[in-house]
Amino acid sequence: MLNLESLMRAALAEAERALLTGDVPVGAVLVDRSGAIVATGRNEREANGDPTAHAEIVAIRRAAQEIGDWQLTDLTLVVTLEPCAMCAGAILAARIPAVAFGAWDEKAGAAGSVHDLLRDRRLPHRVEVTGGILEEESAMLLRDFFAERREN
Repeated sequence: MLNLESLMRAALAEAERALLTGDVPVGAVLVDRSGAIVATGRNEREANGDPTAHAEIVAIRRAAQEIGDWQLTDLTLVVTLEPCAMCAGAILAARIPAVAFGAWDEKAGAAGSVHDLLRDRRLPHRVEVTGGILEEESAMLLRDFFAERREN
């Protein structure tokens, strides 16, 4: 059984690193069945000028490169914010079987809040979803980031 709180702390550390480049603080880790981190990612849209460089996408690309296969069927994604539709699509395409996330995204979430793409029965692949892992810590990091931006 994976220790999701411990893994979420690793994802939160990635999210904090995103602050160094002015990116929205979202972090992700992909882990194997033993809980060993295979790949990490954080938002890099500002850092790389890439609109697709969400934490999940960055981690998925790195894991596929590390493993040498686009099918990530033995990994679990742990991310600080509920995946958006783009990231949910990437998760489904990579055949990731399980996702755990911290804060719910009531504006753009696609894992149960606004949409539920990851568990849509019309699609050929469904994902086990666990939300609210260290939810307050994840949400606070985002709230503080956006509050500071509004002040400046």
